Amino acid sequence: MEILTKVHAKHLVDWGREHPEAYVLSADLTGSCEADGWRDRYPDRFLSLGIAEQNMLAFAGGMARQGFIPLVHTFAVFIYRRALDQIAMSVAYPNLPVKMFGFLPGILTPGGATHQAIEDIAVMRALPNITVIEPGDATEVESALDAAFDTPGPVYVRQLRGEVPRLFDKNEPLTLGVPRKLSYGKDIVIVTSGICTEEGMRAAAALRGKGLEITHYHVSTLKPFRYPEIVEDIAISRYGAVTLENHSVVGGLGSALAECMAEYGAGKPLRRLGLQDTFAHGASRRYLMREYGLDAMALIAAAENITGERFAIDEASLTETYTPAAHSGAKPEAL
Repeated sequence: MEILTKVHAKHLVDWGREHPEAYVLSADLTGSCEADGWRDRYPDRFLSLGIAEQNMLAFAGGMARQGFIPLVHTFAVFIYRRALDQIAMSVAYPNLPVKMFGFLPGILTPGGATHQAIEDIAVMRALPNITVIEPGDATEVESALDAAFDTPGPVYVRQLRGEVPRLFDKNEPLTLGVPRKLSYGKDIVIVTSGICTEEGMRAAAALRGKGLEITHYHVSTLKPFRYPEIVEDIAISRYGAVTLENHSVVGGLGSALAECMAEYGAGKPLRRLGLQDTFAHGASRRYLMREYGLDAMALIAAAENITGERFAIDEASLTETYTPAAHSGAKPEAL
């Protein structure tokens, strides 16, 4: 597996040459959110607004009214939890082109409940006019900025940083509203997003080895969420669907798919895997994914539950996965 380092940082600087109307806004997390390269290359188009996220989002709305494209960079929790009113009234209500890049989504940080953005999709999906994107690998991190820029109005991106694996062809960028169909089978449909897609790939491969036919979709556009092709595959599947997400099961990928299934009339079972209406505690990414059922083994258990079969798959038999070290030169702190 190819592992890339600071994917967003490198693409951001290259992209900035062709977009003089774009400004990067930071809230004292410039290096932590891979915006330091932009700061050094384009100092006249970089604004550090301090630890004042509410002001930053209101300021971004004002900039957008004047024809600029603000690229807000900070940890995800500090965007939607601290500045929700400013996002709603200064950005979403006037439908302005503010592009928000929220880093450390879900349990990607050992920083505990204060730093883990576990309900951001639910919150941002509920705000009118906002598009929600979640990259799942280096290819999508490289193309998320372009997708956000080409999308009218405000966009929220659950961005990955540091060391990121490449799961998808680098010539097949993230495309708004288009899911990736990674495999096809008539028994179960697996739908994953973000870092959970790699876990879905591991689980699907193991289950296929036991004779279970798996359709696997990776979804990077979480709002708007209109995927009749996914619902059609669920409707003709033998057992139904399972979702896996790095987020609460309340209001995220699983909820969005349930809404979609109800609207299209797909009467099949749906198992939603993710944080089960709970906060997470601070620990390593691998531990938290196992502890809260966000990994391949949780998917396999759900498949056993939905089919009533036992597949005798253990962790040691799965394909290896890459877990970034807590301390690394790819990021300035162990969060």
